Amino acid sequence: MIGKLKGIVDSYGEDFVILDVNGVGYVVHCSARTLQRLPKPGEATDLAIETHVREDMIRLYGFRSDAEREWFRLLQTVQGVGARVALGVLSVLEPAHLATAIATGDKGAVARAPGVGPRLAARLVAELKDKAPAFAPVDPALVALTGAVEDRTAPQPVADAISALVNLGYPQVQASAAIAAALKGLGEGADTVEAKTLIRLGLRELAR
Repeated sequence: MIGKLKGIVDSYGEDFVILDVNGVGYVVHCSARTLQRLPKPGEATDLAIETHVREDMIRLYGFRSDAEREWFRLLQTVQGVGARVALGVLSVLEPAHLATAIATGDKGAVARAPGVGPRLAARLVAELKDKAPAFAPVDPALVALTGAVEDRTAPQPVADAISALVNLGYPQVQASAAIAAALKGLGEGADTVEAKTLIRLGLRELAR
């Protein structure tokens, strides 16, 4: 099994790179995000490799980091997700952002990936939510807050502030993160804060 390749970029295809390793050209399939970050032909690079072996083929998948490879594996534990869909997800979301999106239940962000509709996005979030924090430093307060908003158990000023930021054009997860940071900054005063104050503090967090 091949776990890593280091060589010279020979050429690129639509979804793969040919990596020349001591005169042998390996076809390595990658996410669009990984392909964009690789150097131009003739320059050296290295990739973490996931090898898929079947009766009729051997296919190599390449990643810029071990975290990306781990997410590639994890995504495929969900029914309906194969290598192509997993690469599609990783083309849209880098590992840290994917972990945050899943941990906070941001199905919309996951559904942006090619081949992932609303139903599959919901399944990915539901099945991987408990595992996502292990792959990135997701703030537990943010996870708790987004869960409360989704369950409609969050205090009304908090829900109103997040809704206001979303209406201003910020993604749900970004709005929730800003309000979570604002609440953390308020400390004991968070229980009595009004929505308009949270909105102002949330906008300040978003401007940083």
